[in-house]
Amino acid sequence: MTIALVLIAAALIAAADQVIKYFIYQGLYPDGRVTVIDNLFSLVYSENRGAAFGVFQNGTLFFIILTSALIGVFLYLLINHKIKGKLFNVSVVLIIGGGIGNLIDRVFRGFVIDYLSVSFFPPICNFADYCITFGAVLFILSILMMPEHIKTGKSSEELPEGNEEDE
Repeated sequence: MTIALVLIAAALIAAADQVIKYFIYQGLYPDGRVTVIDNLFSLVYSENRGAAFGVFQNGTLFFIILTSALIGVFLYLLINHKIKGKLFNVSVVLIIGGGIGNLIDRVFRGFVIDYLSVSFFPPICNFADYCITFGAVLFILSILMMPEHIKTGKSSEELPEGNEEDE
């Protein structure tokens, strides 16, 4: 997966997140609720002024700075090929796309629109939150399961046999 493809996919996730939030706002603001599956899943308009899943309320500026920094770190890792592999690329797509989706909300609204409510997981969240969470899990798995994809900075002569890097 090329860098351009990763960035396009991340932009599509951010765009999809914003389109969904637009329709949620249009249809459910200010106090709307639509039950999709009784006693299991509903769409509920909610304004989240904290982090994912409603933690750390009223930290908008902090989360704008933190999200921007984390997106920068993942872009650095991607562009400089510090970590390689399809699993890493998919994790970056999800993290950056979801991060940008929520960042847009924080910058332009001062809060994130949440709307996904499931009975077995109390916080109301959104598509971007799930992308970030799933992406973070995949990122950790990519590090744990494929450590050979992490660029060490050592030359191929210094690496143990069988771990040569492709430049």
